[in-house]
Amino acid sequence: MDKKSSYYNLSERKFLLRVVDILLVTVCLFLATLFLNFSYLNFSKEPIFTWIFLLIFYYLIFGEVFQLYNLNVSNNRYLIVRSVVLTAFSTTIFYIFTPFISPELPTNRLQIVYFFLLISVPIILWRFLYTWLIFSPKFFKNIVFIGKSERIEKILNKIKNDNFHNVISYISDKEITGINGFQNISSAKLDSFIKKSYITEVIVSKAGFSKEIIDSLNKELILLFEKGVNIISYEGFYEDLTGRVPKEYLDHNFYKYINFSKNNENRFYLFWVRFIDIAISLFGLISFTVLIPLLLLGNLIGNRGPLFYTQIRVGENGKFFKIYKLRSMVKNAEINGAVWAKKNDARITSFGKFLRNTRLDEVPQFFNILKGEMSIIGPRPERPEFVKDLEDKIPFYAIRHVVRPGLTGWAQVNYPYASTLEEQRIKLRYDLYYIKERNSFLDFKILIKTITTILYYRGQ
Repeated sequence: MDKKSSYYNLSERKFLLRVVDILLVTVCLFLATLFLNFSYLNFSKEPIFTWIFLLIFYYLIFGEVFQLYNLNVSNNRYLIVRSVVLTAFSTTIFYIFTPFISPELPTNRLQIVYFFLLISVPIILWRFLYTWLIFSPKFFKNIVFIGKSERIEKILNKIKNDNFHNVISYISDKEITGINGFQNISSAKLDSFIKKSYITEVIVSKAGFSKEIIDSLNKELILLFEKGVNIISYEGFYEDLTGRVPKEYLDHNFYKYINFSKNNENRFYLFWVRFIDIAISLFGLISFTVLIPLLLLGNLIGNRGPLFYTQIRVGENGKFFKIYKLRSMVKNAEINGAVWAKKNDARITSFGKFLRNTRLDEVPQFFNILKGEMSIIGPRPERPEFVKDLEDKIPFYAIRHVVRPGLTGWAQVNYPYASTLEEQRIKLRYDLYYIKERNSFLDFKILIKTITTILYYRGQ
């Protein structure tokens, strides 16, 4: 236990990436003005602080959009290069064309190329170094799992190669194939191996164990807690890892685990959400009018029928409303009744596939948002036929209607397809996570992930 941990948690890693990126870009630009033929940014001029602040703002925003700070991207060299190049290119374009608060365009256009290279090449080299250093096992989180094998098997397989967690041991009723470090729950002594290596966290699930085992386990966990070992529940670990509430929360004791976010009653937050809804919707509808001629042409060639269509959906507090969409399926797609949309659905037309991948089919819903029937972010509204069926089969499904439905949502960006009952259960747990954790940061995260989905053509 006295061995010092070198572990960097996820927030620390993301913070490190951002800080080093900002410092590296600033220092490289400064050194280029001193020793190279680079004059686009003059560090001796008074507006330099405004120029640098604007540059950092663009770089961090586009870094989020192009997943530069996604830790799953940060351990893949190809994805690193792709994200850095896209971020640097977008930053360069927006920066040089921002009026008044960015430097004047240089007469020598090669200066723009130098600028792009200075904010991309050093970052790529630093990210390669980061991959080599931080993704060493000594920087992983050393953890121990305690729980029944059938309960912890999936999550152990999920994290065993994630470059963040190092499972030192798991204490269970039987060994799990492919997972090292098994210790039998009936004979294992926690303290004996905790002393041998620094354990960052112990994840505990007592479900299924006898009272005798639980009592013995509690005594050992108390001793570990007194020694500074972090002990968390399996459900808490699962929620942090997956971004959805565990299915164990959805029982008769649900109120112990699922509470509405305090922001559901925060007037300032709700005012700010409504302001953003109106601002984005107005901009979206104005932009949409420009695209209508092209959409009509595409519809004429690849859709053959009406461009717009409406459906009844279930909104906040279970109220029905009419949703507006661009048609992406063949005419009379549901002549035999309502059917769930699924991946590679044969009813989707060639032009409809483009509309779905780019999310353009959802753009008319900005009108629903202006009317106050929807929000930019929230659980996706479903059709009454499906809702009635799902409420009968899935307990707590109606909870998702306590907030205004959204154009995009936490479930939408994490688990877009749900064509079976089990998939709907999983999607509901994402929606409940959003309702439970709702805040401005999570809303921003959803917005960025939605933009990323559109840019990388991953829509439904």
